[in-house]
Amino acid sequence: MPSALGKLPRYRALLPMVMSYAASGGSLIVSSAAQLLTFAILARFLGVHEFSLFVAISAVSAIAVHLCGVGGTECLVRRVARDHSMYPAMLGHNILLISVSGVLLVIIGAIALPYFFDISTNGAVNGLEITAMLITNIVLVRCILFSEQVFIAFSDFGSANKVVMGFALIRTAAAVLACLAFGVSTLAGWIVWQFAAHAVMLFFCYLALRKLGRPKFKLVREELRLGLFFSIPFILKAARQNADLLVLGIVASAEIMASYSVARRIIESSYLSVDAMNRIVYPGTAKASHGGIHKATDRVKKLFLAALAISIAAATAVFICAPILPYLFGHDYTSLVLFVRALCWVVIPVGCWAIAVEALGASGNQGARATVMGLGSLIGAGVAAWATWYAPPTGTFISYYVIETLMALAAWAVYFRVVAKSRKVASQTGTAGDVAA
Repeated sequence: MPSALGKLPRYRALLPMVMSYAASGGSLIVSSAAQLLTFAILARFLGVHEFSLFVAISAVSAIAVHLCGVGGTECLVRRVARDHSMYPAMLGHNILLISVSGVLLVIIGAIALPYFFDISTNGAVNGLEITAMLITNIVLVRCILFSEQVFIAFSDFGSANKVVMGFALIRTAAAVLACLAFGVSTLAGWIVWQFAAHAVMLFFCYLALRKLGRPKFKLVREELRLGLFFSIPFILKAARQNADLLVLGIVASAEIMASYSVARRIIESSYLSVDAMNRIVYPGTAKASHGGIHKATDRVKKLFLAALAISIAAATAVFICAPILPYLFGHDYTSLVLFVRALCWVVIPVGCWAIAVEALGASGNQGARATVMGLGSLIGAGVAAWATWYAPPTGTFISYYVIETLMALAAWAVYFRVVAKSRKVASQTGTAGDVAA
């Protein structure tokens, strides 16, 4: 009995972390569900041609949004989590980077994309509509995502969760009002509603952030290179995530392509269980690794075991629930259950390598992190494209598992190498010693 009572304070100490994880996971699940509903509404009301234009331009924007800000949000989370007094400087740093890079990306896109996409038959109108869509999906989205990261930097996960859920729900509300209430059935009409929804959300974010302090407009030069290292892997990752879809669309039937796309969306949503944990532990890992990543090894080990358990549970749940998916998405998706069950277990290696990569990022080892994610994404894009072309869709499934497993092995190999180097440097300077998680 005394032993059980002695353990009670330790369990109570874990309660805030468990509650934060539940809230973080819940917010991401609500966000993901709202995004799926928004896509379903737009797909039904815009029609095949208009919706395909929307998806294509959004895909280009999804790559560009990682360039907008040049990775400045990561350094804000890392630096402010360690020292809150850095917030004004890091806020100004990010505003400058988002403004300059955002304007450049929109200008480049507004010049290039009208040659590939025709929203309107009028050239001038087409250019304006594409520009409005780029401003929405690149600049406004980056600013809203930045607001979430500010709250995470201050460990205010409640406000961060509100941003995530609010953003998703406002977009869903806009789709419901536009399509169901006002009968919008063209991409040109949706662009106006989409811009308005994002602008409203950004205004709420501004009101919430205003109380945290005013920015100091200056570039923190030592973070520019690290920010670039941080953003490049996400660009390559976006290319890798679309390589199989692009090739499958050429070599496979419409049903296989559609079922695989939906399956991919479901698998990516199942990873949110691990992503929710990473969101709340990143600032703590940044603090624990201050002075060397070797100081956070105990913490990272525990996070790995937690991620492994969570990802196995998520994969099992998706496998069990797969048969009900045709009732949700329609019985025309005849391959959906098979594809989901074939892909669901890939969340396990993804969850495992994410812990090592996040640890490298939180400790400031952005070069090592960029190497793992950059090379993994670059090689993965080629492997996925070749395997999909050679043996669709079986080759696509096999490539998915091969890529993520190799990513996990590479990420942990680099992590252990960086830890060993950190310990060696610490022993030479007389600052060795691990910190408990």
